[in-house]
Amino acid sequence: MKKKKVRIIILVVIVAVIVTAWGAATYIQSNLEALSDLTISSVDLSKMKDGTYEGSYKAFPVEAVVDVKISNHAIVGIDLVKHINGQGGDAEVIPDKVIEAQSLEVDFISGATYSSKVILKAIEDAFIKANKD
Repeated sequence: MKKKKVRIIILVVIVAVIVTAWGAATYIQSNLEALSDLTISSVDLSKMKDGTYEGSYKAFPVEAVVDVKISNHAIVGIDLVKHINGQGGDAEVIPDKVIEAQSLEVDFISGATYSSKVILKAIEDAFIKANKD
């Protein structure tokens, strides 16, 4: 009788782990699919006020926080303060590309598309704040 109870408990734990893992995988996949359809807005630097603005964007499991420095209507610096990525480390060159182009219209990094988009959305968030202040 005791062995039967142990087997039932083990079975319940196994089922719970499987259901939890399936739910987490579904949630992550849903977020990543949403990133595929994400658009990055264009920016009018002539409306940006001088200053340093924090921007962030999160689409689990990818997250980015940036500090964007604007001076004389130009992007003069972007610090990638936080980047949680999985395997998208190569996307960490995106801030340099944005500074060089003075635009969010830069190519995504192959193999790091999700991280590229999240970093660009974080920069876009900072630009939105620069237009509000």
